[in-house]
Amino acid sequence: MKTVARLMATASCSAFRGVIESSGERVGQRVLLERVGFLAQLSRELAVALVAARWDEDCLDVLAAGVDERGEALPSKGWMAMRRLNWPQTVTHPAGVYVSDRVRRGAEEYAARTLRLALHRRGIVAAVLAAWPADPGRRTDGEWAALRKLLPAGVSGAEIRNRTRQIRQFVAEHQQLPAGLCVLEGPPQVAPQVLLAAMDRQQVTLVRVDEATARLRVKLPLCAVPATGRDWAWHVIDIRLPGTVAPDAVLHTPTLRTTLAGRIAVDLPHSRPAPLTKASGHTVALGFDWGVSTLLTGTLGRLTGKGQTRRVVTDGRPLVFDATVISAALHRLRGIREHLAAKRDHYRALADGLGAPHLAWGEHLGRARVLEAEHERVCARIRHLNDALAWAAARWAVDQAVALGANVIYLEDLATLETRGHRRGNARLSGQVRGTVAEAIRHLAAKAGVAVATVPARGTSKLCPGCLGRLTHHPAPDRLHERGWKWAHCAGCGLSMDRDHAAARRIVSRGLLAQSHTTTERATNTRTIRTTVEGTVAPVRRPKKTTRRLRRQHHAEMAPPRPRGPKKTPGKGHPTPTKPSGPRHRDTRHAAANPTQGSQTSRRMPDARTVPATVLTSGAVQRPAGHDTTTPAAFRPVPGHGVPAPGRLEEQLLRPGRARLSRRTCRRRTRAAERTGFHHLHATEVHPLTPRFGPPDDNRRRPRRARKAWKPQAHTEF
Repeated sequence: MKTVARLMATASCSAFRGVIESSGERVGQRVLLERVGFLAQLSRELAVALVAARWDEDCLDVLAAGVDERGEALPSKGWMAMRRLNWPQTVTHPAGVYVSDRVRRGAEEYAARTLRLALHRRGIVAAVLAAWPADPGRRTDGEWAALRKLLPAGVSGAEIRNRTRQIRQFVAEHQQLPAGLCVLEGPPQVAPQVLLAAMDRQQVTLVRVDEATARLRVKLPLCAVPATGRDWAWHVIDIRLPGTVAPDAVLHTPTLRTTLAGRIAVDLPHSRPAPLTKASGHTVALGFDWGVSTLLTGTLGRLTGKGQTRRVVTDGRPLVFDATVISAALHRLRGIREHLAAKRDHYRALADGLGAPHLAWGEHLGRARVLEAEHERVCARIRHLNDALAWAAARWAVDQAVALGANVIYLEDLATLETRGHRRGNARLSGQVRGTVAEAIRHLAAKAGVAVATVPARGTSKLCPGCLGRLTHHPAPDRLHERGWKWAHCAGCGLSMDRDHAAARRIVSRGLLAQSHTTTERATNTRTIRTTVEGTVAPVRRPKKTTRRLRRQHHAEMAPPRPRGPKKTPGKGHPTPTKPSGPRHRDTRHAAANPTQGSQTSRRMPDARTVPATVLTSGAVQRPAGHDTTTPAAFRPVPGHGVPAPGRLEEQLLRPGRARLSRRTCRRRTRAAERTGFHHLHATEVHPLTPRFGPPDDNRRRPRRARKAWKPQAHTEF
C-alpha cells in the first residue's frame, strides 16, 4: 500500500441560494448577505474586545508558557485555552444582545489565534531590544552573533531588519526604547469574519450534495441586534464548489465573510490523499529564479558522484516563463489605482474642509463615492489577474518537473529577497505575485508527488556557477563594456549567459548539495534550507543514443503503417505554377488578368496585424495599408467611443470590447501559452525528455563535457 498524506487546501466559494429551514422561505442574495454581515460584525466586536483586554506583556507571557495556573498544558484549540485561563469572563457582550455560546466560541477562537500570532513578533522584538547595537544602521559581527543567540529558530534577515526599523522609528519619536511589543504597537486589527470551525452541530453543519455543490446549514441572526433566541433562525445555504475541489476531497467547516463586491465569500478547507515526498536523497531537481521582467527562469540539475567528488551537472537548457506583457498590464492598473485613490482623497478633503452647510459638500462626496467604486473595480481586476497568473506559472513549473523526471523543485526564499539602497526595486518586488506562486507550486507539486524546498537567495546572482568567481552584469552580450543587469559575464572562465539563468544554476546547486540540511515545519509542512553550501555546476551533453532511440521509437509508434508493394510515384494532375518575379507591388489590373504572375505574400509576414490601428474621433478605424481588416467584433471600438474621455479612462480599461482592446499588439500564440490561458504569454514548452541526462544508470563513466560550454549561442535560447 502506497503511503499517502492529507493535502490541505482552501478554496474560495460563493453562496448562491439560501432557504430558511423552519418556514421554507427562500432568501435572496441581498438578504442573505445582510444576515451574514450581522453575524460577522457580532463576532468581530467580541474578538476585538477580548484582544484589547489581553494585550499586555503578562497575558502574552502566559500564552508563551503554554500552561495554566495549575501547571497543566493548555489545549491546542484557542477557545478552550482561553476558557481554561478564565479570560472570556472578563469581557461581556453588549447589553440587550443575545449571543449563543457557539458564537462566543468562534469569537474566542479568533482572538486566541490573533494573540498567538503575536508571540512570534514578540520574541523577535525582545531579542532585538536585548541586543540593541550602538549603531542601529550597521551592526558589527559581534553584535550579529549576540543577536542570533537570542533570536528564535528560523528568523530571517528581513524580519530582523523590519523590527529594527520599527524600533528606530519609535526611538526617534519618544527618545527611548520600548518596553516590549505591546508598547511598540497597538492591539492587532480583527476583520469581520466568522470562524465556524470552532462551533459544533448546534450552530453549523456541512454536507456535500454532489461534485459541484455543498450544503451549509448555519444559524444566522435576523437583525443587527438580536434580543432573544427567536431572532436567530436556521438557514440552508447552497455553495457552488470550484473545479479545484476534487470529487474525493473531504470538506471541512468553512469561514464566512463578506466582500466589498457585495458577495458572501466561503473559505472552504478541503483535504485529499497525496503521496508523501522525502526531504533528502534527491538526484534530479529543478531550480527556479525569480525575475523582475521574467517571472520564472529555471534549469535542470543532476547530482553525480559521492562524498567529496559530488558535483552538480546540467544540460544547459533554460526554462523561461516570460510574463512581461501581463506584468506591464498589472503595472498600468496599479498606476490607475493610485491615481483614483489620490483623486478620491482629494475630494474627501475638500468636502471635510467645506462642511455640511456648503452647497458643494454633497457634490464632492458624490464624486468621492464614484471614485471609490472605480477604485474597487480596479483592485478586483488586479487581484483576479494576479491569481490567474500565479496559478498559470505554478502549473507550468510543475509540468516541467514531471516531464523532466525531477522529484524536487528548489525556489528562492522569499523572506530574504530585498534590494539594498533601491526603494524603487523593493516596490517592484512587493507588487509581484511571488508568494501566491510559491503556495500554488507547493499545492500542485504535492498532488504530483514532487517535493518543494526553498534555499537562501543571498548572492545567487553575484558569483559564477561555473567557477564561483565574481560576475559582472551588462545590458547584453555584445555590450560587455557597459554596466547593466540583464546579462552576466565571468572574466575568469568566460561564462556569458542570462543573469536569471545563471542564478537558477546556483539555486539548483545549493539545493542538491545542502539537501541534508532541509528542515520541515510541522504546522504548514513547508521545507526550507537555511544552510548555504556552494558548489560549481558543469554543463554536460545528453547521450545521443538513448535520445535517438526514444525519438525513433516514438515516431514509429505515431506514424501510419506503410502499404506493402513497390513504391509508385503518382502522376501530377496539374502543372507547376510559375514563381512570381519582378517587384512585389504590381498593378492590380495586371494581377487580375494573370493570377499566376501576381504578387504573393511573403511567408515571413506575420499572421496577425502588428501595427496598432488609428481610432478616429468619429469612431471609425483607419488601418495601415496592406494589413488585414478582418478584426473580430470583440476587438472593435464601440461607435461613439473612439477616443476615451479623460474622466472615464479607468472604466473603459475594465470593460471588454472597448477601444483599448483594438490597440493591443498581437503575437502568435504558442502551445505553452494556450495551456496557461494567456494569449500574450511566452513560456518554454514542456518536452518530456529522458528521465536522467548524462549516463542513465552507469555511475562508473563520468559525464562528458559539453562542447563550447561557455558560448551563449550553444547554451542559451531566447
